Amino acid sequence: MKLDMRVYAVTDRAWTGEKTLEEQLREALEAGVTLVQLREKDLEEGAFLEEAKQIKELTDAYGVPLIINDRVDIALACGAAGVHVGQEDLDAGTVRELLGPDRILGVTAKTVEQAERAEQAGADYLGSGAVFGSSTKKNAKPMTIEQLRQITSAVSVPVVAIGGIHAENIDQLAGTGIAGAAVVSGIFGARDIGAAVRSLRASVDRILTEDAGKRQVQEET
Repeated sequence: MKLDMRVYAVTDRAWTGEKTLEEQLREALEAGVTLVQLREKDLEEGAFLEEAKQIKELTDAYGVPLIINDRVDIALACGAAGVHVGQEDLDAGTVRELLGPDRILGVTAKTVEQAERAEQAGADYLGSGAVFGSSTKKNAKPMTIEQLRQITSAVSVPVVAIGGIHAENIDQLAGTGIAGAAVVSGIFGARDIGAAVRSLRASVDRILTEDAGKRQVQEET
């Protein structure tokens, strides 16, 4: 399954101010995010499902896959492209069985062991961090750039970095082997969401181009 992971927007209602979540997300989609994860920790099931259906209509209009955080039932009910689960959520193998072979399964992996286990369980991609800490998850354990590089080297599925990533620090991820960046406050907490997304996408494209060039040189020598 070919996924465009370059700019992976992860929603967080904490960053909605004068704009609604849908308005913020529309700006992000217009500017070029390539994947969206709807994350709602506090909504009750009925409200979450209704929101998921509305957000899916929006992401469908831009041709961008929608991933639901944690909730397999919500993902299946709204027809989302897939689910992302953490290490404390349902086992990845169980989630794969529930989803079937055609939907996307993302798994959080903070160690090489977790990454390899997730890939074996059927994960389509991994999310690894927190590479720069996190303003969203206060208890997120920091990950070094070297640890991120070890994870990307250990698996064949794409890995997105997450945790405190924004336009000013994303270039530090060059050479790590990532397929993209999962961003929360760096998009939804930005004063100008569109400008933030465009800057992030340009940086990721530059990183991917440079990394591909280095790999080609290494293969030829």
